[in-house]
Amino acid sequence: MIDGDLADEGWRTASTVTTWFETNISDNAPATVRNVGHLAYDDRFLYVGLEFDDPEPSAIKAPYGDRDNVAFFTDYGGVILDTRHDGRTGVLLAANARGIQYDSVLDDASGNEDPSPDFFWESAARITERGWTLELRVPFSSLRYRNVDPQTWGIMLYRNYPRDRRYQFFSTTLPRGGNCFVCRANRLDGLTRLPKGGHLIAAPYASASQDAVSSDDGSAGLHEGSMKPHAGADVKWTPNAEDAIDFTLNPDFSQVESDTAQITANQRFALFYPEKRPFFLEGVELLATPIQAVYTRTITDPRWGVRATGKHKGIGYTVLVADDAGGGSMVLPGPNGSGLAPVDFGSGVVIGRARRDLGSSFIGALVTLREAGSNGHNRVAGPDFQWRPSSRDVVTGQVLFSQTETPDRPDVTPEWNGSSFSAHAANMSWSHNTTHLDTFASYSDIGDGFRADTGFVPQVGFREVNAQTGYTVHPTGFLSRVRFFLIADHQSDRSGELISQELSPGTGMDGRWNSFLRFRYADDRIRSGDEIFPRRQFIYIAQTSPPHGVSRLTLDGYVGSDIDFDNSRPGRGSAINLTATLNPTNHLELILLENRQWLNVDDVAGRDQRLFTATVSRVRGTYTFTARSFLRLIGQYSSTDRDPSLYLQPVTSRSGSFSGSALFAYKLNWQSVLFLGYGDDRVLDDRSRLQQTGREFFVKMSYALQR
Repeated sequence: MIDGDLADEGWRTASTVTTWFETNISDNAPATVRNVGHLAYDDRFLYVGLEFDDPEPSAIKAPYGDRDNVAFFTDYGGVILDTRHDGRTGVLLAANARGIQYDSVLDDASGNEDPSPDFFWESAARITERGWTLELRVPFSSLRYRNVDPQTWGIMLYRNYPRDRRYQFFSTTLPRGGNCFVCRANRLDGLTRLPKGGHLIAAPYASASQDAVSSDDGSAGLHEGSMKPHAGADVKWTPNAEDAIDFTLNPDFSQVESDTAQITANQRFALFYPEKRPFFLEGVELLATPIQAVYTRTITDPRWGVRATGKHKGIGYTVLVADDAGGGSMVLPGPNGSGLAPVDFGSGVVIGRARRDLGSSFIGALVTLREAGSNGHNRVAGPDFQWRPSSRDVVTGQVLFSQTETPDRPDVTPEWNGSSFSAHAANMSWSHNTTHLDTFASYSDIGDGFRADTGFVPQVGFREVNAQTGYTVHPTGFLSRVRFFLIADHQSDRSGELISQELSPGTGMDGRWNSFLRFRYADDRIRSGDEIFPRRQFIYIAQTSPPHGVSRLTLDGYVGSDIDFDNSRPGRGSAINLTATLNPTNHLELILLENRQWLNVDDVAGRDQRLFTATVSRVRGTYTFTARSFLRLIGQYSSTDRDPSLYLQPVTSRSGSFSGSALFAYKLNWQSVLFLGYGDDRVLDDRSRLQQTGREFFVKMSYALQR
């Protein structure tokens, strides 16, 4: 039984790891507190036991929370597994001192850690008089590994230990200035007779919703809709230990929380939101390329989908086919801004990706197809590579070619006139890292007619050169790391006309109370309309985890000159974003957010006047009863106040909206769930009252059947 008690008889014969290193804040010095790891396995599971001593157990920070809600300023630990032993991709399985799980995929090729994928595994923890213990049981069926016997894996044991600073301990050294992380894993030899596949998971779901929306004729009140039943399923089959085949039928977004609050006023380009649907997350690291030609949230309403993912003889691959019913919006990119067009038609989608390892380097290829019949198509293909000539240097490149036929729908947007065009997109970058000095340079060339309708490329028709360099020192005292940096960027359209130019010196630092500070001065020149405007801003971010009271406090924003992109003229503005995380008890979490942005311009008489003030206020409260159940309440109010006399086009003086939601969740695991939810949407009417425009009741049940 997994209960967090490492005194069980089975742990006495387990392999023991007692050598740990402090990789932060020290440079691989011996760990300052005792950490011990235990490893064992049988024919179905890998077992990991961790003992973490603490001189002050009352200081352990481990609030209850939903899965993956394990913040870096809390106590947690776990294991990183490189099951294919390729030194490229690792799976992090971690839990805090309450047993709350966090899992992610680490990819050295992109340098990303993606917490979106979830895995089946068990955890239990105990806080003791000496510190805390953690016990993990990981099914081999949740992992992908080579079909060989015996096995050799890469492994790292890990502890996050936040006190006056964020200390991190690993069972391996992590040299400062290195260009990889997973490649530093210890060897785990001698795993024999592991399962060779044949695992099947079927997670059918049934849900029902009833909504009420405002009437089309503008009359007061809501029009009650009928109950809408939904059903679907996610199925995963591993025919062998290296491959996974996924099938989905009518997947839904019910596992996705309300999208992160972002201010949309005076923005030039479309905003990005993360993917969370399970079907799209197997092998997610393969789809991360320099040019983001794959963004699976563009598949808004798949009726069905099939996907195969795996790795053989150093070649990793994934192939995805889906039938998308449409809906949502499509990005209309341009050199100096992007727009959105509603999509009321379906399409077939194919995504194919392969990556061949060549030592520590690789070559790859990507293909995406979106076929919409009489509503046009978009086809993208091209190679990419990464070359690591040394432990300090990484060179990455990608070239894509697109061929597009737009829908013949000028009633939706003038750009959709049935025309056909093609173009290329290219990106090349180089990074060099040493203990103190880091340097990065990149070049991008994106054609006017390049489109990636299955990706997220909101800007096209430009060439860009970007260079950054920094120098880092590690003092003693209040600050433990200080980095001085310089950013230079030049972007022009295809004819050579300037789009933007930036020169930005700054500094960033880590300090006591888990604090992070970053300040920079940005001296920019940016095109808006047909003119080039200067923009000089002071940009800042400050984060801290005080010893008492607020668990986490973040303040960021800017102040200085700005540009009114809607009306193409100079202005002066500021933005302040404040987020506070509070844990009044170990079961209750409150996240308070206040984002505010404003812009002033000169009126016809030359007087300084406020053009707009945009605000997002959000309160999220979560009461977690146990590691399996919680109640979450969210309220968010967004508003924009404008002076219509200062706009060149007619605008309303004030707009606003409110969204509220309540969700009760019970989870046996990440695919066996019960959700009960309510949503309420309101908009600000002409009399500054929040008029209800919709509400929804929602219930979902899903259960994962495994064989």
